[in-house]
Amino acid sequence: MNGSLLFQVYGIYEVFIVICNMFDLTGKTIIITGGAGHLGSGMSEALAAFGANLFILGTDLEKNQRKAKELKKIYNLSICESLKFNIKDEILVHQAIDKIFEITGQIDVLINNASYGCMKPLEDYTYEEWSQGIDGTINGVFRITQAVLRYMREKKQGNIINISSMYGMVAPDMRIYGDSKQNNPANYGAGKAAIIQFTKYVASVYAGEGIRSNAISPGPFPNRTVQKDERFICELCGKNPMNRIGTPEDLQGIIVFLASDASKYMTGQNIAVDGGWTIW
Repeated sequence: MNGSLLFQVYGIYEVFIVICNMFDLTGKTIIITGGAGHLGSGMSEALAAFGANLFILGTDLEKNQRKAKELKKIYNLSICESLKFNIKDEILVHQAIDKIFEITGQIDVLINNASYGCMKPLEDYTYEEWSQGIDGTINGVFRITQAVLRYMREKKQGNIINISSMYGMVAPDMRIYGDSKQNNPANYGAGKAAIIQFTKYVASVYAGEGIRSNAISPGPFPNRTVQKDERFICELCGKNPMNRIGTPEDLQGIIVFLASDASKYMTGQNIAVDGGWTIW
């Protein structure tokens, strides 16, 4: 039903209610890894604002618990919690997922946002250091996805959202890094590219069981520490048609859209939120 027809049938107030319901997350159990980090905090707040039963997972349990307690109070949520978790630990992953299902009886949305790696020039990596970056991206996504799939398949519904990167789509232009001491490691981009393909694989294999899978590829979203390097930030902006870096708030709309029924006919997609970086 198009916009004009909506107005003809319902009227302004009714259309507002229809749109709000479309994006409503009330009653949905949503897991977000890295949900108290630089980008995760903004996404967690948006999910909480739309009423999700939210589980914020990450390695720093105290930090995640503070964030969960804060959001629970602000948005008057019945469930907003954190559990002991580490994406590199298969036992902890399964224990956390099992506990969440025990508490809520369902897992509606998984957001794979957490990652870790090892920043070195390609020629200096040991095999173990290279593997660390792969483990902190695609392997972590695999572990958690595998853990939730059994519950989603049991319920014949589920929604997986993977956070990739523009560097899973394009190679870094090393000219912008200069003497900034910033680095974009090869295993980061390789792992993030694998996440995009894995997203499509899950979408293809499990669509018939009511499970969706999409990815978001953020562009330049440097944290506060990196933002202190004004010269480097200027270089980032110059590579971007919108001539600015992203903020955590720039991911709030897309995460609510993909987590909600507003995107119920979307699966297997990778959406770049990069200010236009990857169009050049």
